[in-house]
Amino acid sequence: MIFGNQRRDATRRHFWGRELLCWKTAKHSVDSRHRISRRKKFYDQTLGLKTSEDHGLLRLHLSGGNNVLVYPKPNHVPATFTVLNFPVDDVDRAVDELTKRGVEFEHYDQGDLKTDEKGIMRGNGPTIAWFKDPAGNILSVLKSD
Repeated sequence: MIFGNQRRDATRRHFWGRELLCWKTAKHSVDSRHRISRRKKFYDQTLGLKTSEDHGLLRLHLSGGNNVLVYPKPNHVPATFTVLNFPVDDVDRAVDELTKRGVEFEHYDQGDLKTDEKGIMRGNGPTIAWFKDPAGNILSVLKSD
């Protein structure tokens, strides 16, 4: 299993495989989920990322030693663009595994932005699939270079 309990760390490194991209060079990002336990469960259990909590803040520990800080913000409005991209070796496998874990992928049919039945866009840029976190922010898995 990709995100299995005891094998999670070794398998996760292979599965996520590469450093997380977040607005190209950003080290921190804003997120306003009100319940840290809900945030932690999604990022830790659903996505299989290592997380830690401190003073009401959630830190995502990513491959390559990078971290993303997730913190509450009053009157949060989800971004209308992708805030976190997770490069993976196999987008179909990532989508299948995340779907089994309850992630619902977005479906688009707007001009050149068209996804298949799994929610994957192919052949128009990198192979990519978008999904939302509990606060409605857009995340993606995309084919690594």
